[in-house]
Amino acid sequence: MNNSFWNNRKVFITGHTGFKGSWLTLWLKSLGAKICGYALKPESKKSLFYEADVSKGIESNFANILNYKVLCEKINNFSPEVVFHLAAQPLVKKSYLNPLDTFSTNISGTINVLESLRYSKNIRSIVIVTTDKVYENKEIKEGYKETDSLGGFDPYSSSKACCEIITNCYRSSFFQNKNLKIGIATARAGNVIGGGDYSENRLVPDIFRSIQEKKAIKVRNIGSTRPWQHVLEALNGYIILAEALYHNHKKYSEAWNFGPRSQDCRKVKWILSEFQKKHNFDIIDTSYHVNDHESKALNLDISKSIKKLSWKPYLPINEAIQLTSQWFKQKEGGKLPSQIIKDQINYYEEKKMVM
Repeated sequence: MNNSFWNNRKVFITGHTGFKGSWLTLWLKSLGAKICGYALKPESKKSLFYEADVSKGIESNFANILNYKVLCEKINNFSPEVVFHLAAQPLVKKSYLNPLDTFSTNISGTINVLESLRYSKNIRSIVIVTTDKVYENKEIKEGYKETDSLGGFDPYSSSKACCEIITNCYRSSFFQNKNLKIGIATARAGNVIGGGDYSENRLVPDIFRSIQEKKAIKVRNIGSTRPWQHVLEALNGYIILAEALYHNHKKYSEAWNFGPRSQDCRKVKWILSEFQKKHNFDIIDTSYHVNDHESKALNLDISKSIKKLSWKPYLPINEAIQLTSQWFKQKEGGKLPSQIIKDQINYYEEKKMVM
């Protein structure tokens, strides 16, 4: 990752009001990027976007990714060089409650972004963010490789697998012109954790809600294994990938996994016990009430990203938990969320330099 590359670089981010989008916006802004964000307003006033004043110093647009006319207008007016597409309905449980909204947002939204970028003059690099859940899950311990079959039992996972196919279609059909020199890739990251995530039905946000409300946390799938990683690990992958696409669109225009080391893929129960060492909360296991299908074992093979992108994980899961816990405690102590994020980004950057 070349920090100077991003100085004055025009970057368009969809989903900049979300958890990962807010962290990404703040990181790129600190590197001097000129950012245009496009997303719905946060569903609640209690969001990282508002807490960390993410909109300061950027062009922030509140609009629906399904509004092709407005999206196309914003992209054309801003004329970005790099695009990160994060806007999505990202929750598995919510996808069961509202599959139509999930499929519309995730599939049609991705089509709208790609279609808009066909006519953007200065675009060089496009990163479409999907998920580790795009794979046909076979409940195996080995990590899934980028060449493994796509699948998806639940509406969220299958909608993201569709995004992979759609991206490949657009790449082959509309972005192969030799004169265009546009790189387009998909990024599949693991289960990210970090400060400022207030999503419902996600383990870490639920932990901190239970602490604040002094109620026991209800946990489903307590025996499931997930590829946990700090949000900065995934974003570091997205940023490195975007740079690589910019410089060599032919070489890097494909799918990429960004996950933790295999030893950091832990059961939900283990994650809970580690947080209990730092915070006081009780657990209620509701696994036997769960009817919706969710995979029990999930891991990513990250060897391609390590070898070809020179990306690698820097934060062991214990350190990711420590940073997340630290964020919560410092915010409760009155420290500004924007400053906490700045400090943690600096810490991460320094760690990258010495490893």
